Amino acid sequence: MAVSEHARAVVETDIPARLDRLDWCRFHTLVLVALGITWVLDGLEVTLVGALAGALQASPSLHFSAAEVGASASAYLAGAVSGALFFGWLTDRLGRKRLFTITLGVYLVATALSAFSFDFATFAVFRFLTGAGIGGEYTAINSAIQELIPARYRGRTDLLVNGSFWIGAALGALGAVVLLDPRLLPIDIGWRVAFGIGAVLGVPILYLRRFVPESPRWLMLHGRLEEAERVLASVECHAPRVRTMAAATRIRLHLRERGTGMVDLARSLFRLYPRRSVLGLVLMTSQAFFYNAIFFTYALVLGRFFGVATDRVGLYILPFAAGNFLGPLLLGRWFDTLGRRVMIAGTYAISGLLLLGSAYLFVERVFDATTMTIAWSLVFFFASAAASSAYLTVSESFPLEVRALAIAVFYALGTAIGGIAGPWLFGVLIGTGEHSAIAMGYAFGAILMLVAAATEACIGVAAERRPLEDVAAPLSHAD
Repeated sequence: MAVSEHARAVVETDIPARLDRLDWCRFHTLVLVALGITWVLDGLEVTLVGALAGALQASPSLHFSAAEVGASASAYLAGAVSGALFFGWLTDRLGRKRLFTITLGVYLVATALSAFSFDFATFAVFRFLTGAGIGGEYTAINSAIQELIPARYRGRTDLLVNGSFWIGAALGALGAVVLLDPRLLPIDIGWRVAFGIGAVLGVPILYLRRFVPESPRWLMLHGRLEEAERVLASVECHAPRVRTMAAATRIRLHLRERGTGMVDLARSLFRLYPRRSVLGLVLMTSQAFFYNAIFFTYALVLGRFFGVATDRVGLYILPFAAGNFLGPLLLGRWFDTLGRRVMIAGTYAISGLLLLGSAYLFVERVFDATTMTIAWSLVFFFASAAASSAYLTVSESFPLEVRALAIAVFYALGTAIGGIAGPWLFGVLIGTGEHSAIAMGYAFGAILMLVAAATEACIGVAAERRPLEDVAAPLSHAD
């Protein structure tokens, strides 16, 4: 068949409907564990740098300033942005499975190399590369999860996976408490060993991901229908029950030889779904500043304003991490029942208002280290669900052909605008030693969250329990 003929060929398939009619089974649990590890690793990396802030400053070989600690966090985020864009483009062209193996490999090598840093420059480079692996994971994993999980479970699953960031945060906090104990390891050795935690976690996941198949939705789009049928049939035979499928659930698609390009992305973002583009950018930017600015520098606040010792910081991060994980876990089901718009707007608004109250109490010096941690745990119970819903919104609002690249673009823009400068800015504010300066940063983050809540309330997408192809028709859809 000539390329031009193949480009005009049309196939009819019921693969998306069959994926959505499945009840939860062992396959979905495998997807959840093998792919959800991405956020565990990200939480581990972010927490380690935060919890190790004091050790990095006290290290005889590094001796970082507060600004350099913040700048190293910004380097990690810059790498995540770059990795998301590059690997996101490859994910839509080469498939989800191939890329979530490559990106995990990049992460494993880079985080191990971080332990061998000998000055700020080498540390920043290795953190950049670590971030690149994690950023690439975001695009490959989010797109795969969206396409493999049935529609009625999609919201809660996505929130749970994103919320698992805080399992990694807890592991990082515990690891820091143990490894920074000077009775166990010298101060210049403990922080190096801590970076090995991620590598230890990641290696078995590389093996586990061998059993996660390529997305049948991606395969069907690229004309690999027989392979898609085999993958789906293997899942169906292990499913406990298959729901009755209506007759009008087949879709017709044009097959295309050429891969997805920037023209397809631009068409989706600016012509087909401009309101969703605005929404995605606002949600991602606000949560990126909120999280990256505050959490990356939390250890510095504890040390500078409350006198918490370096080897005790992890103990304060544990309840903070618990609040962040429990938010998506307990609130997630309501995103599939009450709906996206109500829950997304609500969680953004509540977290913004609570942060404003916390900023006021911080300025008034009402808090000590314990009460501030309790307050943060409450704030981020809602903020964690809100931040997770930003990824959910972006990953389900755009067509199959550009899903991974769209995730990458919004993650990159949101992080670049709201996240990269945040840790550095807060590092500078903390360096002033003024409560009012830090509170101004908190207030700014709260205002961003309130703006995002209003935006969601006005133009949010009611995607709950709807097939992805119904939320955003494939660009290759044949009318």
